[in-house]
Amino acid sequence: MANLPNMDPKKHEMPTQAPEVRAHNFSEVALGYSEETAIQEALRCLNCKNYPCVSGCPVNIHIPEFISKIKEGDFEGAYQVIQQSSSLPAVCGRVCPQETQCESKCVRGIKGEPVGIGRLERFVADWHNAHAEKLPEKVTSNGHKVAIVGSGPSGLTCAGDLAKKGYEVTVYEALHTAGGVLVYGIPEFRLPKSIVQKEVDNLTAMGVDMETNVVIGKTLTIDELFDKGFEAVFVGSGAGLPNFMGIPGESLKGVYSANEFLTRSNLMKAYKEDPVTPIMKGGKVAVVGGGNVAMDAARTALRLGAEKVYIVYRRSLEELPARKEEVEHAMEEGIDFKLLNNPVEILGYHNPDDRRDPKNGFVTGMKCIKMELGEPDEKGRRRPVAIPGSEFELEVDTVIMSIGTSPNPLIKSTTEGLDVNSHGGIIVEEQAGATTKQGVYAGGDAVTGAATVISAMGAGKIAAKAIDEYLSGK
Repeated sequence: MANLPNMDPKKHEMPTQAPEVRAHNFSEVALGYSEETAIQEALRCLNCKNYPCVSGCPVNIHIPEFISKIKEGDFEGAYQVIQQSSSLPAVCGRVCPQETQCESKCVRGIKGEPVGIGRLERFVADWHNAHAEKLPEKVTSNGHKVAIVGSGPSGLTCAGDLAKKGYEVTVYEALHTAGGVLVYGIPEFRLPKSIVQKEVDNLTAMGVDMETNVVIGKTLTIDELFDKGFEAVFVGSGAGLPNFMGIPGESLKGVYSANEFLTRSNLMKAYKEDPVTPIMKGGKVAVVGGGNVAMDAARTALRLGAEKVYIVYRRSLEELPARKEEVEHAMEEGIDFKLLNNPVEILGYHNPDDRRDPKNGFVTGMKCIKMELGEPDEKGRRRPVAIPGSEFELEVDTVIMSIGTSPNPLIKSTTEGLDVNSHGGIIVEEQAGATTKQGVYAGGDAVTGAATVISAMGAGKIAAKAIDEYLSGK
C-alpha cells in the first residue's frame, strides 16, 4: 500500500547539539535527519504538477522527483536525481538559504511551513556519501582543455559540468587546499571540511586536475593559460577583498576583517594549542555586521574562548540579512545582539614613548552611536539614521569587521581586455557568463560581489554550458 501524504503543517525539526554544549566545540551543530524522519518529511510534498519549488532553485534541481524517491526509500536514486543538476549536494543542503529560494515557492508554505527541501537534500547527500562504494568514473576525453580559476562553488560546479562532458579540466587554487570559501570562509560547525573534501574527491575521480598554491595573475596570467593550450578559461576567483568602514582605530592590533579571522581559524587551524598562524582568543569581541559571515565570525570567536561576543548592527532584527536559522543559533549560544547601533571609532591603548610595551596599539574598546530607521533606501530597506548625542563605549579586546567584500583586482590588473564595473566585478553576458575577452568566462562573487553559494553554483553551470557551446561550435 502506498504511503499516504503527511499533512502536518510543520516541517520536522532538525536535531541539533544543545547550545550550551556546541558553543564550546567545532563539531557540526545540525545532526541531520534519520531515514524515518526523512521519509516522513518527504511525504509532506504534494508533488505539484507545475513544480513551483524548482523555479526557486538557481541550479534547477528536480526537487519533486528526488523527494518522490525518498518516499519510496530509494535514497541512492534520490541522490542520482540531485547530482544531475548539482555538483555539491552535501554542501547545498547545509548552507543554501532555501527559505528564500526553493522553499519560498513551496505550496505547503501557504498555510503552514514549507517542505524541508534543504534538510532532505542534505540527508540524501550524506546517505550517499556513507554508502557509496566507488567514486564517479572519468568520461572519455573530447580533446578540449579548459582552465578554471578558483576552486570555490562556482569553479567546482563549472569543472564538474565540463568534466561530465569529457573536457580536460584543470582547476587553479591560490591557497593550499581546494574548496575556496567553502574551506576558508564557512566554519566547521556549519560545514565540515570532510564534506567539502568528499565533493572535491568526486571531481578528481572524474579527471579534474586540482592545482593548489597557484595565484593566477602572479604565478600564471590568463594569457599564459591560453599559451599552455587551454582553449577557454572560467574565472571564479570569488570576492576576497575585505571592506572596512574607514573609521579611526581600524589599524589597531586586534582589528580583523571577517575574512582574515575565519581563514586563520578554518584553514590555518588557529584554534589549536600551538598554532603556526595565531589569532586573538578570549576577552570580549565585537563583530560589526549582520550577514551570515558576521554570524560565522561571532560564533567562531565564542568557540575560541571569548568571554563575551557582541553583534553590532546598524539596523533592527527584521533587517538582519543573515539566515534566520543562523541568527537563532547565535542567540541560543548567548551572543549579544547590539542592534540599531553603529561604530564610529575603535579605541586603543597607545603610548608613543614606550615602544617596548606589548599592549601598545591594542584595542581596548569601541565607540558606537545609536541609530533609528528612517525612510527606505533604493533597495526598500529603511535607512539607518544616527541619533545625535547617543554615543557610548563598548569595552572589547577584539573587533571583527564583517561589512562585505569585493572582487580581488589582481586578475583584472594582469589581463588585457577584461572589463570590470565600478565595484570591481567582472562584466559578463547575463545568459552566458562570457566576459569582454574572447574565450574567458566568469561567474560567482568575482562578478556579483559577495553572494550565496548556490547563486555562484548557478553561475558556474551557466558558464559551463556556454563554454561547451563555444568549444563545440554549437
